Amino acid sequence: MSTLLRASDLAKKPVVTFGGEDVAQIKDIVYGANGGRVEAFTLAGRGLFAGPLKTALPWPAVVGLGPDAVIVESEAVFVPRDEVLASAAASSGGAGVGDVLGSEVLTDQGTALGRVRDVVIGILPGEQAEADVVGYEIDPAETLNRGQQTLLIPLPDTISASGTHLMVPASATQFLTDNMEGFGNAVDAFRRQLHEGAV
Repeated sequence: MSTLLRASDLAKKPVVTFGGEDVAQIKDIVYGANGGRVEAFTLAGRGLFAGPLKTALPWPAVVGLGPDAVIVESEAVFVPRDEVLASAAASSGGAGVGDVLGSEVLTDQGTALGRVRDVVIGILPGEQAEADVVGYEIDPAETLNRGQQTLLIPLPDTISASGTHLMVPASATQFLTDNMEGFGNAVDAFRRQLHEGAV
């Protein structure tokens, strides 16, 4: 499975060039069509009083993502922020690229599972590494009887979203876990089950 991290772990992470220059920091994640893939990052300046920059970092220009920094070749890979936002909005038909935090997660049978606290991103290894949204961290609904502990729920390859609700197959509830370390296996097993059921 890919390397997993919470979207919140990327916020404020510094962007550093091969030459060691600290050129920006991650501000927000821009998701592509249906919120299923990371397309780019909007950027902020570094320093206490630095605000948002008018540039963005496309995901394909990221050459390394570690626990302490995002690595790029140089500032030359940055693109105008408005272009990235317009492209993401167009790819989703003008919806679904916004913030999903706080949205209610429902099964396709209408059962409320909870509200999104964070997004789990899987970074697939390889030369053209992709960053996909593989799950949500949710504050569970009382009806789940799982207490207050946040839970991780895997997502299918494509995400269904409408307004303030996010839809997942009911079978996803079999793979609910509170363990980030084992979550990659849960995502793999869930998606395998969906594909086998579709054959």
